[in-house]
Amino acid sequence: MEQTTQSPPTRDEKTEAEKPANTTKPLPATEEDFRSGRSRTQSSGFRIGVGIAIIVLLIAGFFAYRYFTSYESTDDAEVDGHINPISARISGHVVKLNVDDNQYVQAGTVLVEIDPTDYQVAYDRAKAEYENAQAAALAAGVNVPITGVNTSSQISATEADVSNARAGIQAAKQQFEAAKAQLQEAEANNVKAQNDLGRYKQLVEKQEISQQQYDQATAAAQASAAAVEGARASADAAQQQVTQAQGKLVQAEANSRYANTAPRQMQIIRARASSALAEAQQKKADLDQAVLNLQYTKIVAPVNGVVSDRTVEVGQNVSPGQELMKIINLDDVWITANFKETQLRRMKVGQRVTIEVDANGRTYYGTVNSVAGASGARFSLLPPENATGNYVKVVQRIPVKIVLDRDSNKDHELRPGESVNPKVWIR
Repeated sequence: MEQTTQSPPTRDEKTEAEKPANTTKPLPATEEDFRSGRSRTQSSGFRIGVGIAIIVLLIAGFFAYRYFTSYESTDDAEVDGHINPISARISGHVVKLNVDDNQYVQAGTVLVEIDPTDYQVAYDRAKAEYENAQAAALAAGVNVPITGVNTSSQISATEADVSNARAGIQAAKQQFEAAKAQLQEAEANNVKAQNDLGRYKQLVEKQEISQQQYDQATAAAQASAAAVEGARASADAAQQQVTQAQGKLVQAEANSRYANTAPRQMQIIRARASSALAEAQQKKADLDQAVLNLQYTKIVAPVNGVVSDRTVEVGQNVSPGQELMKIINLDDVWITANFKETQLRRMKVGQRVTIEVDANGRTYYGTVNSVAGASGARFSLLPPENATGNYVKVVQRIPVKIVLDRDSNKDHELRPGESVNPKVWIR
């Protein structure tokens, strides 16, 4: 039997024989090929990882950019509030001090008491003077209507007196005229009687008439002369009555003229009453001032707050306007943040703010309330002068007021002057 000698299989044939039937990808023929394939696989995975990392970094950078550009912050900010100076409104000697530094007080609490003795005396004196002036004003006011009635009656009476005096003058003149007529008649009769007596005398001397007729003529002449004297006396009396009536008229007219000054007298009396009333009002003002001064001897807290910077002591003499202490109202504080002018481009009133406080590490919330009308440099003691040739542009800072949310500081931990870091969320 003839044996056929077969040559051993080559390396390629062994490789083909060992390859699995269901394998589609050829295996590396050598160890170097295997290592090369694994290196290519690792390189591809690394590139994919680097790409993913880059994408993640881009996304993170985008969100970081969005976050850091969504707010404006500054560390040049502090808590601000009202500092109420407490001063005396009157001068005096401090007799009692009711508070200490850093003590919390309520509005209306008596802080300092000044010796009230002098002001009590001034009050009593002002009260007495006011009551006196009030009584004088009341009396002057009552006197006005009484004087008015009296002057009206006086005017009427003087007018009646003038009328009566004029009537009396008229009657006296009439009587005087009648007396003059009687005197003329008596004188005419006396002339006739004296002439008759002369003729009778011649006749009796010639004895042409009897002595009895002559005596009758003599008696008639004497009676006629007596009648003339009586008529003359009546005329003189009538003349005196006329003079008296004229005097009464002059007096009545003078009284009438005086009575006619009653309106001016009433003006004077009313002016005196007004002056007395004004004096009473002045005394009332003095009394009110005395009451106020007596109240000012007790200095009270105008607001709730903490007493600070107390400088007054018991036994000290204080004067009006002298500052004794300060009260910090912790119920009304806000944040004053000095932002750069370049940070205000998108900052608006009403935007939300997050405030980090260095003193307690807490975070507070608030809103932008307002922006100052000028930069902080304009409010300094020596504002910058930019009208020179060596001008250098410096970024200015503008104060921004930030108000806290309601009841944020109800525990009174925020104090004016504390440093804070606000973040204004601009979008």
